[in-house]
Amino acid sequence: MKLAGKRLLEVILFFVILSFVSFLLIKLTPGDPVKSILRVDDVAVNTEQIEELRTELGFDQPIPMQYWNWLTNFFQLDFGNSYITNEPVLDILFSRLPATLELTVFSLLVMSLIAVPLGSLSALYKNSWIDQLSRLLSLIGSAVPSFWLGLIFIDLFAVKLNIFPTMGRDGFSSIILPSLTLGIAMASVYVRLIRSSLLETMGQDFIKAARSRGLSESRIFFAHVFRHSLTPVITVFGVSLGSLIGGIVVIEVLFAYPGVGKLVVSSITSRDYPIIQGYILLMAIIVFVINTLVDVSYRYLNPEVRLKG
Repeated sequence: MKLAGKRLLEVILFFVILSFVSFLLIKLTPGDPVKSILRVDDVAVNTEQIEELRTELGFDQPIPMQYWNWLTNFFQLDFGNSYITNEPVLDILFSRLPATLELTVFSLLVMSLIAVPLGSLSALYKNSWIDQLSRLLSLIGSAVPSFWLGLIFIDLFAVKLNIFPTMGRDGFSSIILPSLTLGIAMASVYVRLIRSSLLETMGQDFIKAARSRGLSESRIFFAHVFRHSLTPVITVFGVSLGSLIGGIVVIEVLFAYPGVGKLVVSSITSRDYPIIQGYILLMAIIVFVINTLVDVSYRYLNPEVRLKG
């Protein structure tokens, strides 16, 4: 119970520090959001109108007071309203979040369908032509930027062959190219990781003991080797969440996919600060939840951690 309380205190402190740093950095960025808001209507404005809107938004107050007002509203689950549309930030983010989660799930599925078989075959047939080919493909995949791969897919499958749409979210066909682009980019990392993790596990004493008991190779691989090898893979996945989120932003912009990544890029352009701040905190919450699930999964995948707990 004491450990849970300490963990909760650490999480609250982390979110407070993150929110303050992001709030301060947003305030220090060049440009005036008030002028951006008034420019939306393409009408001439005078100094009095600018100052009136600045007062209405609370920009005339010191930055610490602005942050305190925002923080108190945040703990009441009030992220404020968009400067551009005047809609609640949470409603806007949650309306775009399903598209991003959909793209994430399909990308992870593509990554798994590529990385798990290639990494496993590469480890089982070490130094064979399968191993050499998978390592070569992994090297090429890690050297190719995801946005460049996306442009190749757009040119080939959308422009020349006219098989898939190039932008938007209109049915299953719209998610194929974005998820392939992101999934292939991620798979190159996990092929090497799965291979090295499997090879390390195969040399462990408990695997040799399982063979000495006469267990079949298939049972040893799936019941012992593969399960034990998942722990470092999941660890790296938890650590690489930040790059995954960044990759999703790039792919959403490239394919004009209406997720939170494309939303925040548009908000940066229009200086819609509440959307940017809400996005940062929402992504931090998602990363925290996933990392917590990763920690819990250790107890299932690794008996040593379960026994220590």
